[in-house]
Amino acid sequence: MLLRGNCDRESGILLHISSLPSDYCIGSFGKRAYEFVDFLHKAKQRYWQILPLCPVGEGNSPYKSVSAFAGEILFIDLELLCEEGLLTQSDLPASPESGKTDYRAARKIKLPLLKKAVKGFDTRNPDYLQFLHHNEFWINDYALYMAVKESYGGETFDRFEDGLKYRLPGALERFRSEHKQEIAFYKISQFLFFKQYFALKTYAARHKIKIIGDLPFYVSFDSSDVWKNPDVFRLGRDMTPVLVAGVPPDIFSNDGQLWGNPIYDWDYLKKTDYDWWKRRLKHSLEMFDVIRIDHFRAFADYYTIPYGAENAKSGKWEKGAGMSFWNSISRTFGKVKIIAEDLGEESPEVDKLVQESGFPNMKVLQFAFNTDLQNKFLPKNYGKNCVCYTGTHDNDTSLGWLNSVSKKEKIMFEKIVAGEKNIPPVIRLIRFGMKSKARLVIVPLQDYLQLDTSARMNTPGTLSGNWQWRYSVDMLNDDLADTVRELSKGRNR
Repeated sequence: MLLRGNCDRESGILLHISSLPSDYCIGSFGKRAYEFVDFLHKAKQRYWQILPLCPVGEGNSPYKSVSAFAGEILFIDLELLCEEGLLTQSDLPASPESGKTDYRAARKIKLPLLKKAVKGFDTRNPDYLQFLHHNEFWINDYALYMAVKESYGGETFDRFEDGLKYRLPGALERFRSEHKQEIAFYKISQFLFFKQYFALKTYAARHKIKIIGDLPFYVSFDSSDVWKNPDVFRLGRDMTPVLVAGVPPDIFSNDGQLWGNPIYDWDYLKKTDYDWWKRRLKHSLEMFDVIRIDHFRAFADYYTIPYGAENAKSGKWEKGAGMSFWNSISRTFGKVKIIAEDLGEESPEVDKLVQESGFPNMKVLQFAFNTDLQNKFLPKNYGKNCVCYTGTHDNDTSLGWLNSVSKKEKIMFEKIVAGEKNIPPVIRLIRFGMKSKARLVIVPLQDYLQLDTSARMNTPGTLSGNWQWRYSVDMLNDDLADTVRELSKGRNR
């Protein structure tokens, strides 16, 4: 079992950086992040599941990012930049604090200040030069892509002039020489992001808190990754995808889900011994103690849809890279700490891959009461090698879920989830998960706070109202730490 430390039954809390309180409309790597680590330590938790930290895309989603390697620079803390002398306190404006995460307002406040900080940065800094060398595989092309994209008003690379679209050396060199300042901004701001993040991670490690990071299986078409590495993806001569990702029609959607991500060319990847994926995993392994791979099932089989289709009905399943990929990863990195997100449509191929890989998979308690007592998400039906969640960032909060379940689910919940009737049902649900055999239990902070649907983080398939929830400073107190510690009693010893 790859998560095991000194204790074989542990627990942690799920919270995105954007959900931390701050004065500038979005969470950051500053004071409140360190206070959250202190809270985890006080509550005797061992893990912080932090969700993706890459630049957000459409709908504020980090799963639609312009880079699989870069970080979201809005998470850079301005106060820490003042401590470094890159900004002064007088630079910092009064905040139009709204309570929710507001990416548009955060950009309006932070980007001019980040540009000012970058302007005063010493590019001869040895740590910066080491950062550029260590991240050479992606940083130069990411910065170049973002500068080109900025000059094209945010267009995707298939709209660039041919010289830049096809990365002709002469065109790239001309652009570099004419846009040195813009390119430098994206390099230096990434250095500042990673410097602040790793300082936080070091602090967490000193408090015996491990970080679980999320790695989306697919990358966005609008990304430096696809622009720089077209051979890794199934693209046509015009650099647009031949096939795109999604899932087929089901009981939740008559048309299926059309995600639009380009499909990997696994034949090419295999010939290169999965070099691009290995670089991506190496980067993530340096950032996180454990990696949760979103849509892990696509390593077994994945759904492809012709580019340009109106919906997902015309797609088909294709065979994934399977254990050939993971055996190669093991030869390169040895044992890797992975959580396999295998939710969604049932598949014998996926079950077989999860079993052969030995990675713990996910069990979500909100899915446990909609069928019968043989439901695989009921704790009595799973073993130790799994991670139990009350819910994920893609689910409603547990209180919101309980307020909307069917009468049948409600009756099943009340019969199975034991506890005194005067104990709130969400607390009983958390305790139910904690008593399971699962090696690790992760609970979103919203569930410990017993918040309703208004605190939901993300609703898949929608583009508005997502990734906006933040807790307020007063919510994290000693009483809550006592509650978390008591509910997870018996774990984290």
